[in-house]
Amino acid sequence: MGQAAAADISMIGRISAVPAILQVIRELTGLRFAAVARITEHSWTACAVLDQLNVGLQVGDELDLVTTLCHEIRQAHQSVVIDKASDDPRYRDHHTPRLYPFESYIAVPIFRTDGRFFGTLCAFDPNPAPLKSSTIQSTMESFARMLTLQIEAEENLQKTEAALRKERETAELREQFIAVLGHDLRNPLFAISAGAEMFLRKLPDPANQQRARHILTSVRRAAKLVDDVLDFARGSWGRGIPVNIKQCPDLEDALRRVISEVQSVHPGRTLQSSIGDLHSVQCDRERVAQLLSNLVANAVAHGDPDGLIDISAQINEGQFVLSVNNQGLIAEETLPHLFRPYSRSASGTPQAGLGLGLYIASQIAQSHGGKLDVVSTEQQGTTFTFSLPIRT
Repeated sequence: MGQAAAADISMIGRISAVPAILQVIRELTGLRFAAVARITEHSWTACAVLDQLNVGLQVGDELDLVTTLCHEIRQAHQSVVIDKASDDPRYRDHHTPRLYPFESYIAVPIFRTDGRFFGTLCAFDPNPAPLKSSTIQSTMESFARMLTLQIEAEENLQKTEAALRKERETAELREQFIAVLGHDLRNPLFAISAGAEMFLRKLPDPANQQRARHILTSVRRAAKLVDDVLDFARGSWGRGIPVNIKQCPDLEDALRRVISEVQSVHPGRTLQSSIGDLHSVQCDRERVAQLLSNLVANAVAHGDPDGLIDISAQINEGQFVLSVNNQGLIAEETLPHLFRPYSRSASGTPQAGLGLGLYIASQIAQSHGGKLDVVSTEQQGTTFTFSLPIRT
């Protein structure tokens, strides 16, 4: 038996309605042998059997196709109904009733929904039975159509389950990749950072201290790139950036700290902030601080270098609203692509980083159940706004 036949047998075996159908056929017709058979160009294979005649035919057994009437049904695509083979003008001299001693017989074709022939639903008995004068043929043909739908549904279910298993395996590999990436990249960066800080404390020479500070700056930039890659992997692979949402009484301090850090790195830029009472906001403080850091860094990189960067964080009509405005202008055709990964300015000016800042900011907003929008006009400049409904 080939793999295809084994798969068909397994599929029919998973359809819970099949034994009930065979039992109903037995009770309606009085025929004591009933089966679902898979018929191909060369083989007859039993997929399901109800045998009260002790014929000995079991699931998986095969018959020589040309010795069966199912061979003719496959060719003609028509049902065969016999009340008494020995008296039937067409079948009394036929080789099949002599080879498999039966008097009464019925078989109806089973088709796929696309019209391909699958097999037969059949039954027989050594005793004659009044099958032609009853409604059994139409009933069995209805059963065959129901089996068609069940077969298609089972195949679709198996495909879905296989896809889910593959997705789970892929997800596990992704998680392993993220864990290894975080571990193998962060550890050496931590060692370099610790060494640079030690040199900074112990080396009195200003030139060497400057080198140590340069190393620390480079390590922090590299660590930021690693964090961006990890966040990108989580977001793009469908798991989303993880957040730990809780009450954040110190959110205001965290946002002010971000602004202060950016200001210290870019002392020549003018940053203005207005931060209200945010004690009622439930969020992941570190992630919201990261979102703000990305938005302010974007404003520094792409806004008017002589213009004001205005940062606002307020509770407004039941929403936490965090906005960053700069005096730059974004082309209208660029706006729909800003939150995609690796999005960059169309200016052609070389820029540091991976171009993931706005993408990660938008993913953080989504993970919180909020949204990140952008508006850019000549009059107002460019404003990014993160809005999050206040949880009650």
